Amino acid sequence: MPSTERAAPVTATGEFAPGRLDGNGPIAIIDVGSNSVRLVVYERLSRSPMPLFNEKELAGLGRGIAATGRLNDDAVAASLAAVRRFMGLCEQMGVKSLHVLATAASREASNGPAFLAEIERITGVEVSLLSGREEARLSAMGVLSGIHNPNGIAGDLGGGSLEVVDVRGNEIGDGETFPLGGLRLEESSEKTLKKAEKIAAEALSSSKVLPTGAGRPFYAIGGTWRSLARLHMRQKAYPLHIMHEYAMPADEALEFCRMVARRDADSLDSIEAVSKNRRVLLPYGAVVLEQVIRAMRPSQIIISALGVREGLLYDLLDPAERASDPLISASSELALLRSRSPGHANELGPWTAEAMAALGLDETEEEARLRIAACLLADIGWRGHPDYRGEQSLNLIAHGAFVGIDHPGRAYLALANYYRHEGLVDEHLSSRIRELASTRLMERARALGAALRVAYLVSGAMAGVIPRTRIEARGDQLALVLPPDREMLAGSRLGRRIAQLAKIAGMRPAIIIE
Repeated sequence: MPSTERAAPVTATGEFAPGRLDGNGPIAIIDVGSNSVRLVVYERLSRSPMPLFNEKELAGLGRGIAATGRLNDDAVAASLAAVRRFMGLCEQMGVKSLHVLATAASREASNGPAFLAEIERITGVEVSLLSGREEARLSAMGVLSGIHNPNGIAGDLGGGSLEVVDVRGNEIGDGETFPLGGLRLEESSEKTLKKAEKIAAEALSSSKVLPTGAGRPFYAIGGTWRSLARLHMRQKAYPLHIMHEYAMPADEALEFCRMVARRDADSLDSIEAVSKNRRVLLPYGAVVLEQVIRAMRPSQIIISALGVREGLLYDLLDPAERASDPLISASSELALLRSRSPGHANELGPWTAEAMAALGLDETEEEARLRIAACLLADIGWRGHPDYRGEQSLNLIAHGAFVGIDHPGRAYLALANYYRHEGLVDEHLSSRIRELASTRLMERARALGAALRVAYLVSGAMAGVIPRTRIEARGDQLALVLPPDREMLAGSRLGRRIAQLAKIAGMRPAIIIE
């Protein structure tokens, strides 16, 4: 169902904002990590939270703790300055709820309590100092919130520690913490990668969680691992620059990590894809991931852009909303914000299910879920120039901030909506996006696009008409059935559209008044 939230809230300055959704927000999280201090302000608390603002300061709080046991004075000063700025931004944005999280560096340093007390004074909010177990749990919740039916091991690599935890569906197993964060490992190894490799291997050899993940995915969380994946993506000339659910086969990831760990970072091909601030810790992140792969033997490495912060938001939802589908929720919200009739977008799901059945195209549960999302997104490009609606819709969907969908699924959504606008022609379609979709998904994307082309000529993009019509198979005939009071809709253009749809299944087209 489309979101029942109303669009267009009033901002902190009293301005009407029709491009936003109303609700219990904005909600902000300040995350005080061992390497970075970050502010993320979300539009509202929802199943698919959308960031309004995101900023980080790479303060390096955890640097030096292994040697001194204290937070570095300069890092403390930089972090507190960042928190003061963040509070100013929260005030300007009218934040209604603020949460402050702190992790390994603040937990372990002797001057951590004084540092956190100053943050509480600045923010007026009690800091949640997460234990290793709680950090692992929230990281796993982040994976649950952003990956549909996960089944593997989630690992969150920060500056001070690595947390791993088993996730299966909606179940979270016990977590483990290891002192293998990038900053910690750099210092404990005295900046010697050979020694870092030995430290990581010895630490992970005691893991009880990782061996249980053999043959299942490893969900990699954290900025260093995202940078590693971004470099891999760039070197492969991968066609989609979306980090969430980017997947690498485990054996390929292992060789890539070995290469990164053994070469000078600045000499790596496409290293410009990684910010200079991240390059220092990149080899240490590669060392840890290599040893995780050796200890776990996963099927693949899947990047999760969602971690502790999103896990906290997911934890704050009521059980019913947690159980909802994040992809369908996000698609419903876009339908509400951008389509001519959100109700019509919702009607297309059952109607296209009948059409796919009439064409003889069976669907898995996941394919049916993707089709419903594609229907909800089918009209978000209507304000574009007619000559470019297909291309613009494809780009909006392929590069949208969706979660709960892998990259082949993104390609399916984008292609179905491209064909919905452009017809079943590929001459202006980049071959790169097609590379991500299987032959089976391509076939279903073309069929759905053709069905949507029929639907929009019948309905005029307005609700209430489509449920009174249907597509059905009558022998070798594919029939569009209209009610008697809609007989006037049966024109030559509609006839051509149903003929195009019937051709997909090698059937004869018909429009029947019944």
